[in-house]
Amino acid sequence: MSIKSDTWIRKMAREHKMIEPFAEKQVSIGVISFGLSSYGYDIRIADEFKIFTNINTAIVDPKAFDTKSFVDFRGDVCIIPPNSFALGRSMEYFRVPRNVMTICVGKSTYARCGIITNVTPLEPEWEGYITLEISNTTPLPARIYANEGIAQILFFESDEICEISYGDRKGKYQRQQGITIPKV
Repeated sequence: MSIKSDTWIRKMAREHKMIEPFAEKQVSIGVISFGLSSYGYDIRIADEFKIFTNINTAIVDPKAFDTKSFVDFRGDVCIIPPNSFALGRSMEYFRVPRNVMTICVGKSTYARCGIITNVTPLEPEWEGYITLEISNTTPLPARIYANEGIAQILFFESDEICEISYGDRKGKYQRQQGITIPKV
């Protein structure tokens, strides 16, 4: 298995629509950077969010998640309350090849402010918009800027094709279009 370079990512984006829309180079003037980097792709966060709130004193249960635990918000700047989190989605739509696995890591600009982005790996043949979990680990409100960089995707290509892909399993998060809450 090997990590893939900007040349491979560019080729896969052009020929196989692996990332749409695709920024051919790193955009960084006046924004938190996004686009193609040396060994990855910096994704942007869209302008729609689900901000966690505990006004209903709900219990967080991944098997029976109460949608009333979120407040829907759309805008250029999302404020995440102290010691809380929000869900967002990538602006980019992904089509992961059968012999590729991805790992997502947060951007250092946010991490240095105590804002952590979490995404599970994108498995072979997974497709859709990425649901992102953004945690504010600080005791202060935190700003997230829509349409700017939020995390970096690293691509790993296997020497062999997997026996059963996420697409073959008909995974529950396949082809998600918006912010997707937990499913069982």
